[in-house]
Amino acid sequence: MNETFHGVFPALLTPFDKAGTVNYDALRALIRFNLDKGVNGFYVCGSTSEAFLLTNEERKKILETVCDEVAGSAAVIAHVGCIGQDMAVDLARHAKAVGADAVSSVPPFYYGFSFAEIRDYYFALAGVGLPVFIYNFTAAGGAKLTTDHFTEFLADPRFIGVKHTSSDFFMLERLKAFRPDAVIFNGYDEMFLSGLAAGADGGIGSTYNFMAEKYLAIERAFRAGDIEAARAEQNRANNIIAALLKCGVIPGCKVLCRHIGQDLGECRRPFRRLTEEQERALIETYEENV
Repeated sequence: MNETFHGVFPALLTPFDKAGTVNYDALRALIRFNLDKGVNGFYVCGSTSEAFLLTNEERKKILETVCDEVAGSAAVIAHVGCIGQDMAVDLARHAKAVGADAVSSVPPFYYGFSFAEIRDYYFALAGVGLPVFIYNFTAAGGAKLTTDHFTEFLADPRFIGVKHTSSDFFMLERLKAFRPDAVIFNGYDEMFLSGLAAGADGGIGSTYNFMAEKYLAIERAFRAGDIEAARAEQNRANNIIAALLKCGVIPGCKVLCRHIGQDLGECRRPFRRLTEEQERALIETYEENV
């Protein structure tokens, strides 16, 4: 198992104050809250962070805050994904300068870039000098990369692994078979146990922000061979996730964080606030499955 990249990594939410600016004090509190639970690292400025609703300067300052608060006690992966290659490389250079352990990126999106263009983008990131995780997330409209595309990257040791937000566990298994030392993080929270069974080294997830203990328990049970205990904990997590899917995952995660004492404010528009009825139903489901 990789000594740095394994286990449970919350994909950090971004706290905002009432004026809509990033609340760095609340971010530090969220990091400390999860470090105290025993998480192995943090994934910074990914989808869960509302990354594409942030300016690049905000993304840089968020990463600086995380690296400062973590202070080497857990791993930090900086998501630097952008449509533009030069912008992504700028974020990657900053990540290296402030002490992140690795960078990650979705493929450049929207314009239907060719694989040759996507390959150039990722090799430019690899040239910065930090290990690179490719973020496989086709459900969000990203480029569809094949197993052969991934193995082309993984043949280069600068590409340390993949954040696999996909239900294609055959691909996950094939990537581990191709390069056993590659680090594969499961991306869909509701499939964490399935990902571990297929060979994932851990998981990166949104709901880890407020219930990392469930995923830590799933992993412990799985590694100990207690599959029934792992399935029972995954079931409880999935009951909460099903409720989140009905009302909006990222706004719902912030509601549940506030419920447990981590007030992260609201999401940036065009995200909408949950109704009082939605909040009550979500909190009730959470309390039934803690």
